Amino acid sequence: MLSSEPKSVSSGAQEPIEFGSIAPQYAANEEASKLVIASYNIRYAAGPHLISGGILRKVGLIRDHRRDRDVALNITRAAEAFRAGKLLPAVDVLTLQEADKETTRSGKHHVARELAEQLNMSWVHVPAHNPRGVPPKKRQWWLDFEDPIDVFDEGDTGIAVLSRYPMKNVTRIDLPWKECAWRPRLSVGVTIQVGSRKVRLFNCHIDPHSAIGGQVEQLQVVLEHARGISEPTIVLGDFNTLSDRKCVETRKLLEAKGFTTPFVNGTATWRGAGIRLHADWIFVRHVKIARWGVARPLAVSDHWPIWAELDLSK
Repeated sequence: MLSSEPKSVSSGAQEPIEFGSIAPQYAANEEASKLVIASYNIRYAAGPHLISGGILRKVGLIRDHRRDRDVALNITRAAEAFRAGKLLPAVDVLTLQEADKETTRSGKHHVARELAEQLNMSWVHVPAHNPRGVPPKKRQWWLDFEDPIDVFDEGDTGIAVLSRYPMKNVTRIDLPWKECAWRPRLSVGVTIQVGSRKVRLFNCHIDPHSAIGGQVEQLQVVLEHARGISEPTIVLGDFNTLSDRKCVETRKLLEAKGFTTPFVNGTATWRGAGIRLHADWIFVRHVKIARWGVARPLAVSDHWPIWAELDLSK
């Protein structure tokens, strides 16, 4: 059971996993016939303008003196969207990617914790652990729009899981990231306890810089952790499938392992400079999806949240 105060725990040489219990723990015998899950690359709550913002930043036309205020406002906007039931059903479990913890680019906000506080959810944050003092490798110009974390920034980015239900068996999964050595990629496995039912969930952030072979290699590591699980299992997150071929090959890989998804290839979940691409996915096994969708519009990130309602009645 998660504690009532944020803590950090570690396993062996792994980086600490931070967690906090904000929501009241649901009774063990409280059953539910459905579970609404969502995934959101929140882009450290800095807004939707990845490409235009990157260009303006490079020519010195963007100042960060309002970053603290702007990120705080975006976290509040996100919280309202996830609980109001308008853009998507009120969410029971929310997974985040690019959930910064006290970086300069996030205005020193702890995005996952503050969002969890506003949603009254328990939370788990897994830091990426960007290498300190190591300058990033030069990237292709079309991948260089991101507001980087400074090489000496004491904050970090990472992935997170927020839940109204108890979480246990938290497992950090480091992914191979040869093509993106300045930005480690990872996944986290979490078991959600919904009454007498257990749901195993894997939140993934796959490398956009890799060719399809590198992305498949990362997903195969996650799927190995999911192998043999007989309870409802979800693999979701930002897969960065930014081409038709990546969508096709990713779907083929997951379906070969018994997973299904209602998301049609080419479903727009990311936008920038007038372009819309399919980056984010929800795949399930041993459970059915009753409803699903993309929560548009929400101008907190360059991604839109995706969601699915799981049928737990059977």
